[in-house]
Amino acid sequence: MSYSERVIAQLAERYAGQPEFVQATSEVLGSIQPALDRHPEFEEAALLERLVEPERIIMFRVPWLDDAGHVQVNRGYRVEFNSAIGPYKGGLRFHPSVNLSILKFLGFEQIFKISLTGLPIGGGKGGADFDPKGKSDAEVMRFCQSFMTELFRHIGADTDVPAGDIGVGGREIGYLFGQYKRLANRYEGVLTGKGLTWGGSLARTEATGYGAVYFASDVLADKGESLDGKRVNITGAGNVATYAVQKAEQLGALVQTVSDSTGWVYDPAGIDVKLLREVKEVRRGRISEYAQEREGSVYHEGAGCWEVPCDVYMPCATQNELPLEGAKALVEAGCGLVVEGANMPTTLKATNLLLEKGVTFCPGKAANAGGVAVSALEMSQNSERLQWTFEEVDERLKGIMKSIHDNARDAADECGVPGNYVVGANVAGFLKVADAMMAQGIV
Repeated sequence: MSYSERVIAQLAERYAGQPEFVQATSEVLGSIQPALDRHPEFEEAALLERLVEPERIIMFRVPWLDDAGHVQVNRGYRVEFNSAIGPYKGGLRFHPSVNLSILKFLGFEQIFKISLTGLPIGGGKGGADFDPKGKSDAEVMRFCQSFMTELFRHIGADTDVPAGDIGVGGREIGYLFGQYKRLANRYEGVLTGKGLTWGGSLARTEATGYGAVYFASDVLADKGESLDGKRVNITGAGNVATYAVQKAEQLGALVQTVSDSTGWVYDPAGIDVKLLREVKEVRRGRISEYAQEREGSVYHEGAGCWEVPCDVYMPCATQNELPLEGAKALVEAGCGLVVEGANMPTTLKATNLLLEKGVTFCPGKAANAGGVAVSALEMSQNSERLQWTFEEVDERLKGIMKSIHDNARDAADECGVPGNYVVGANVAGFLKVADAMMAQGIV
């Protein structure tokens, strides 16, 4: 049994009740054995055993008062996973599904995603099992203030810098930052995703979606192709999906689908970004409303964007949304490129099938790193007390995504599996963190 296989087996036994975390660690560790073979000192230092355990996990209760005057209690978390190359960095997710397994998987993935960007920050994640949907602004504010009342003592501009994620947008970041400033008596870049008038960065909202499309474009460019004229299916209808649609269409693609938790829309004329934003961002409505107002588009309940033949498939919604049956449908329809815009949206069985069938598969830790990259750029702007133009940030984002692509491609070539971006991204991200951990001793 190889070193990586042994650690995977230990994790599966120790964390049998944390399936998402076991899935994420198995996917990474299962692909980096070629790097481990070249570095036997990693096993001697028990590097993997240290890497898979968070440096710190903070769990706390979040009591708050609803508009009816009733006390509600949620559970809050912050997983500070790895600080070998810089302060912890990662989003806060407010959603009923939030639990320790999901946050550990997201934090673990974040380590390698950030490492691939080349930026000096570490990996973390946090959140709460609170659902902001259907809550008033006052209720969201009271919840965020209670959440930050505990979290503020564990974070800081040079310690841990949270950002937004599912359920945590500009409104929530504003309330969180206001409470941090009030408690810490400091105005610092402790959160990213802030408003533009108080330390935020232009292009942050667009960054993850744009970055995923830039990555897809780089992959196609290596094959002598481009997105121009390609049929693209995108899942999700949040920030990532919306701005992936926008950038893909700007580059000449025909984007045929979007979705939400209720169903999906097929629009043969191409998704209308303006209408999509009106429905999801302004009204906070369901994707079915898009089909009701867009002539020629069709709404389908449930999952199934993979049913529409496409050249490029971009899952941009949530974890494990693309199952084995979806991967089979994509293969049968001749899809040649799958680019993950969300975090681990493809099940392990689906990933393995796509790789086995020769579909170019781009994992989220590489393809969706644009969001955290621009978050790091926001940190830089805060430190300098400057705000760069949209064009400056976008150009830096494009360069970072190109660098991530090239590093993952080259690492795959060195491992003898050319074109395998899963191996390439995992090995390239892992080696930088491993080198830093080795240099800093057994800590």
